[in-house]
Amino acid sequence: MTKQLTTGIIAPVDAGKTTLSEALLYHGGVLKNLGRVDNGDAFLDPDAMEKQRGITIYLHQANFTYQESRITLIDAPGHVDFAAQAEQMLAALDYAILVVSAIDGVQGYTQTLWRLLDRYHVPTFIFINKADAASADLDAVMKALQTTFGEGCRAFSSGPLPTATLEEIALNDERLLDDYMATGTIDEAVIRQLIQQRTLFPCFAGSALKDSGIAEFLAGFDQWTVEPTVQSEFGAKVFKISHDDKGERLTWVKLTGGELKPRQSPVPDQKVNQIRRYNGARYSVTPVLSAGEVGAITGLTSTYPGQGLGVESDSQSPLLAPVLTYAVDPQQEDIAACLAAVQELADEDRQLTVTWQEQLQEIQVQVMGTMQLEVLTQEMHDRFHLDVGFTKGRILYRETITDSVEGVGHFEPLRHYAEVHLQMTPLPLGSGLIYKNQVSTDVLDKNWQHQIMTNMTSKKMLGVLAGSPITDMQLTLVGGRGSIVHSVGGDFREATWRAIRQGLMMLRTQNKVALLEPWYQFELEVDQNLIGRAMTDVQRMHGEAEPPETHGSHAVLKGLAPVSEMQGYAQTVNAYTHGQGRLDCLVAGYRPCHNQAEVVENIGYEPVSDLENTPDSVFCAHGAGYPVAWDQVPAMAHVAYVTKLP
Repeated sequence: MTKQLTTGIIAPVDAGKTTLSEALLYHGGVLKNLGRVDNGDAFLDPDAMEKQRGITIYLHQANFTYQESRITLIDAPGHVDFAAQAEQMLAALDYAILVVSAIDGVQGYTQTLWRLLDRYHVPTFIFINKADAASADLDAVMKALQTTFGEGCRAFSSGPLPTATLEEIALNDERLLDDYMATGTIDEAVIRQLIQQRTLFPCFAGSALKDSGIAEFLAGFDQWTVEPTVQSEFGAKVFKISHDDKGERLTWVKLTGGELKPRQSPVPDQKVNQIRRYNGARYSVTPVLSAGEVGAITGLTSTYPGQGLGVESDSQSPLLAPVLTYAVDPQQEDIAACLAAVQELADEDRQLTVTWQEQLQEIQVQVMGTMQLEVLTQEMHDRFHLDVGFTKGRILYRETITDSVEGVGHFEPLRHYAEVHLQMTPLPLGSGLIYKNQVSTDVLDKNWQHQIMTNMTSKKMLGVLAGSPITDMQLTLVGGRGSIVHSVGGDFREATWRAIRQGLMMLRTQNKVALLEPWYQFELEVDQNLIGRAMTDVQRMHGEAEPPETHGSHAVLKGLAPVSEMQGYAQTVNAYTHGQGRLDCLVAGYRPCHNQAEVVENIGYEPVSDLENTPDSVFCAHGAGYPVAWDQVPAMAHVAYVTKLP
């Protein structure tokens, strides 16, 4: 019986991901001849910009059948600047194929992709490409995979697995080992289950360019995968938004249950006009999309990547986020037309945040890096016929707290009433924001509690040092009060937002708020004679480096450094190595800012003057509301503090 599978293929740049896609499609009967990335004729790099640059920039899909499997293959960009697209695809996958170069081994970005696969719990097959290269060392690569990703990475084949492989698999699980010792084998269904549970990761090796090992890999993929269970009720995951060459908006979905037909309304007040099934750049129109299938829908205007439709809930917030802000320089172009264009691009890329700064009359965009900025510039020209530039980027800082506090917000203009108490607790770096509720309905009506919890997430809350988004803290509703007569929903929104800001201001006076900045994980390769210069540079940039590794006449330096210091360092490396050096940078998350006082002073943010994010409250006396400064709120609060005041 044929099984329907959606598979994504991901890898760092130059691992041979698109070349492998070509080989898979060739064996699947889609292609008569193998295309080449460097020749500009790869089936899954159909865009003119991709052909010109020789890299994958957008998500593309193809469909093929191999033995018992009907496979929808989605090819994701490999460049780190477009990693957000790769991430948004993962929630739609049944399986992933991670490509690792036998020459380069497990790179820093490979580890990032692995963390994403684990985060979205995607069963993964590994293909070690370029195994035919003279410098390839498969044993070393397999050892690196097992050391980095776990003992579950095992060399696989199609057909019956050899005894040595079965023993290796059994050793990972005590119960499985007992069964293996008793029977001398492991049931294939158990192996498939281990793969689905991300306990076992089949590894194959070959050369996509030489069409070596591809048939073996496909046979193994067909043998060791199972079709996921689908629901009877309609459900779908949105993983991509795009526009076709006529400007038609496309919502790309993976159906997880039921079916979808034209004229149905998966989104309130919006109907499906057409359902397309793409194969590369071409598509066919289908009258129905069934569970397990992938399609592009026209007619929906408010969908977004990561959205769940029907019985599906939205995916978790993306792990990868931009760290740089650039301002659009419209040059001679109309600013309104520029804003409309970048908003359309942001509609397609959830992480490309666009902000219109009214006071500055300026469009600001958040991006991952300079390659993405180059593509944006070209897209503005090619798609919208707008020639724009981008001014020097700013670092996207974040803010957190280093101690706990109870923030209070009170909102009581005449005929309104709400008071909210929130416990704010610091969390480890990288935790994001967590929201909890420990108030009983005896204290606060359930409906009011719901409004408070909803409003905590309805706005990007800013810190009080530099006006940057807050992160890495837990916000817990611990108390509050409403009025049966006067309270309305908007009152709790105002009180909630003011409570957060008031708590932050309380900690600011105690120097218990902290600025965070993005850091790069870098790998720098230079001639051995230049390693001293490189180490000095890293130290000057307030970075941290491991002892250098020697590879022949070259040395490799790995470590961490602030993005603010490493911006533009690639050009410096190119200059002092005369083009022979290599610098790879990957955003490794946020860490405490190395020059917090200097940054805060330069930004000059005044939290009390930010009226849209005020920490002050409003109380009522003698029939009129009046403002109360944030530091006076503790003495005025109507509800007793749950925690002890500092």
